[in-house]
Amino acid sequence: MMQENTEPVAEPVKEFFKEDLWDAAREFLNYGLHFGEGDNSVDITIGLLLSLTLALVGTTLVLRWMRNLYSRKMEQEDRMKFISVFKYFRYGIYLVVVLLTVSAAGIDITLLITASAVLFVGIGLALQEFFQDIIGGIMILVDKSLHVGDIVEVDGKVGKVFEIKLRSTRALTRDDKVLVIPNHKFMSEVIYNYTQNHRMTREAVRVGVAYGSDVQRVTELLLEAAREQKGVLKNPKPFVTFDDFGDSALLFAIHFFTNDAFTDPRVKSDMRYRIDALFRENRITIPFPQRDVHFFAHTPLSVREDGQGPANAPEGSA
Repeated sequence: MMQENTEPVAEPVKEFFKEDLWDAAREFLNYGLHFGEGDNSVDITIGLLLSLTLALVGTTLVLRWMRNLYSRKMEQEDRMKFISVFKYFRYGIYLVVVLLTVSAAGIDITLLITASAVLFVGIGLALQEFFQDIIGGIMILVDKSLHVGDIVEVDGKVGKVFEIKLRSTRALTRDDKVLVIPNHKFMSEVIYNYTQNHRMTREAVRVGVAYGSDVQRVTELLLEAAREQKGVLKNPKPFVTFDDFGDSALLFAIHFFTNDAFTDPRVKSDMRYRIDALFRENRITIPFPQRDVHFFAHTPLSVREDGQGPANAPEGSA
């Protein structure tokens, strides 16, 4: 008896959920902007926007899970590099997800892909150096040819790297100025990395002494200046080379090793002060450039006194 009474009530409820509520929801999801007619029509509806939102949120969660899965056992420096590369990979995934979602919504994306290809070619030509910088940054991060703390020389300027990004690398110069280096320079130009193999570098201070100086004494004094200098390593030991017979001086160089190539100009300056003091104490002269001029004439040169006319003046001249 009760079943007969509930059946008439259940039927209208089922019809309400099946027809009225679903039709209202479908009408709400189809509400939006409609362009074109037939196969070329494009419908930007609330349903499409909700689908894109859900797809992007789901993709973000999956990508975040993948990033944490792959980078959880990496060291901090490698992890930061992986995240930088993964960020650009993520943008490509987002683009694919958007295109697939739009295609699933019934929008023909053939024209969109064609127009995008033409657009990307134009952007690629206009931003050629930008993409070269990105590729250079990825190569630096992958092959580890450059690290934070390395000392590099670019276009005659020396700097210590403190930040590596995908588009550029930043270094602090000896003048405490920031040097921004586009990453494509590391692929297309010769860059000196002072500390890629190890922190120790060999430096040199060059000096000339007058002809006739005791070269053995000069060698001893140069070695003494290097041994006394703070910042010069005891091992490997400093050594002296007799470089050449110069136009005005005998040319020597004191070679030494240091662990701080970034501040070596200060070490070289202090060593020059010490070399000058030792040379003065031992009466060894550092000569200045000089030239001897010899005149060869077939006839004697005429010399005139002040107030007289020019020597050898032609007759009749005033």
